[in-house]
Amino acid sequence: MGKTIRLTMAQAVAHFLKKQMTVVDGKKVPIFGGVWAIFGHGNVAGMGEALYQVRSELPTYRAHNEQGMAHAAIAYAKASFRQRFMACTTSIGPGALNMVTAAGVAHVNRIPVLFLPGDVFANRAPDPVLQQIEDWGDGTVSANDAFRPVSRYFDRITRPEQIISALKRAMQVLTDPLDCGPVTLSLCQDVQAEAFDYPESLFEEKVWAVRRPQPDADELASAIALIKASQKPVIIAGGGVLYSQATKELAAFADAHGVPVVLTQAGKSAIDERHPLALGSVGVTGTSAANAIAEDTDLVIAVGTRCQDFTTGSWALFKNDGLKMLGLNIAAYDAYKHDGQPLVADAREGLKALSKGLSGWKAPAALAEKATKEKNVWMEAASKAMASTNAALPSDAQVIGAVTRSFELEKAIGLCAAGGLPGEMHKLWPATAPGSYHMEYGFSCMGYEIAGGLGAKMAHPEKDVVVMIGDGSYMMLNSELATSVMMGLKLNIVLLDNRGYGCINRLQMATGGANFNNLLKDSYHEVMPEIDFRAHAEAMGAIAVKVASIAELEKAIADSKGNDRTSVFVIDTDPLITTEAGGHWWDVAVPEVSPRDQVNKAHAAYVKARQAQRAG
Repeated sequence: MGKTIRLTMAQAVAHFLKKQMTVVDGKKVPIFGGVWAIFGHGNVAGMGEALYQVRSELPTYRAHNEQGMAHAAIAYAKASFRQRFMACTTSIGPGALNMVTAAGVAHVNRIPVLFLPGDVFANRAPDPVLQQIEDWGDGTVSANDAFRPVSRYFDRITRPEQIISALKRAMQVLTDPLDCGPVTLSLCQDVQAEAFDYPESLFEEKVWAVRRPQPDADELASAIALIKASQKPVIIAGGGVLYSQATKELAAFADAHGVPVVLTQAGKSAIDERHPLALGSVGVTGTSAANAIAEDTDLVIAVGTRCQDFTTGSWALFKNDGLKMLGLNIAAYDAYKHDGQPLVADAREGLKALSKGLSGWKAPAALAEKATKEKNVWMEAASKAMASTNAALPSDAQVIGAVTRSFELEKAIGLCAAGGLPGEMHKLWPATAPGSYHMEYGFSCMGYEIAGGLGAKMAHPEKDVVVMIGDGSYMMLNSELATSVMMGLKLNIVLLDNRGYGCINRLQMATGGANFNNLLKDSYHEVMPEIDFRAHAEAMGAIAVKVASIAELEKAIADSKGNDRTSVFVIDTDPLITTEAGGHWWDVAVPEVSPRDQVNKAHAAYVKARQAQRAG
């Protein structure tokens, strides 16, 4: 059998994790950036003691909220382009379930994170224990079963030796570019403390490399023929371009073949937006330039994107009757979507192979000319939307303009997640370097922002992390602001207070609904809440200021450059104003019947708009 070492199951987990390595920029580094832990009776004795033993090699970080720490772990992996990631451990019951929302974020966005929630006793001797969920018809169920649909791999460890195969399978999933996503190893608390004679080979150092599948020869030939036959191709670049580190290849392809590039939320920053063929965001929150090219295209080259509804305008964006789809994706599931011609491969290798096969071919010059013309029109509209103002309640766009003028964007990361800000940032944030734009919009999870900013800062301590957040998201989850102060990781948090859920209020109005239960003034209240966000942020240790204008905001940001800790800038904004240029229809079902004329009119408009959708 070889040599063995006697450890508890939890100790085996800790010793295994510290020995997993990867290579980043030519340097071998631990693949786990650390473990986030909030201890309780399901993990404090087992995992707590185990992590203490390896704390110098595998650091443990304490958070204030389990969902928040999981968001930080997700952001760390996203900002690291999935080359490195983190683990999260909690007690059983509510501690574990608090991470399920974050697991959904990781699953939808295909981000690796290892969840290690404590679980009930495998021996069932003390059942039911504190916080245990009981199923009257299934004695094997626990709260952690909620992780099953939001995990790429799930395992419940009921014997100490089971962790051997489970850890190996977990690493395969976490590092696989296709299967990549959250892994949950549910650790029964008695088993965490049980000892076993583990093979020493389990704890040998292992270096994990990125797998880069090459395209199939027949699929490649078909893809090249499809591109050569097109007259108005466009590339939709998704997050897969960034995770494949294919940004240079993307720009080279656009240059060599004269094909415009438009960007999804996850793909924004995959190309320097100063590039003449980079037209910015596409779809519901798209620029007028990107959408003008997309509407007329006869070939969508979808690279590393799953083509979700915001990207495609609910499949009503593309107007060319001869439209064809080419899906360059490491996942066949995505490559085949919407009757696409698949090219299943790593994005970087696929782009290189395509470009080689297209040697000498270039799209008609008229396409680049139209792209230049449309981009000039958009840039003028964007500049106008972001211009400074003396308005008492500026728009989100005007705040974004002030922020982008105040930071050296080559050395900054603009981060956001939910509400109206993602749409405005998708259009307006001038992303120039890979990873300089960090948006969680697959799940659009309110509360991700501050915790996500913390994770991004841990991945890139040399960067200015600029968190853009609305008052609604801030109120949902703000506790990791205190964690950032505690850990000495300075964030720049711009808090836009429009006194409610402004984005959903606008959507409510657009679908004929009454102003109801979104803005604070339209919600049930005996007393209108007057939340002092500045005082709240200061109470958690941040340096905070409330500004009354765009000019004051720019001055406050300039004055904060010497601050030694997280700085928060609060500004009141208008909940109704959005950038008029760009954008596209989005399919949000409107009630078919209603006693209100506004709803009936909105439904008639909805029925008309749906006629532009492409079935299948």
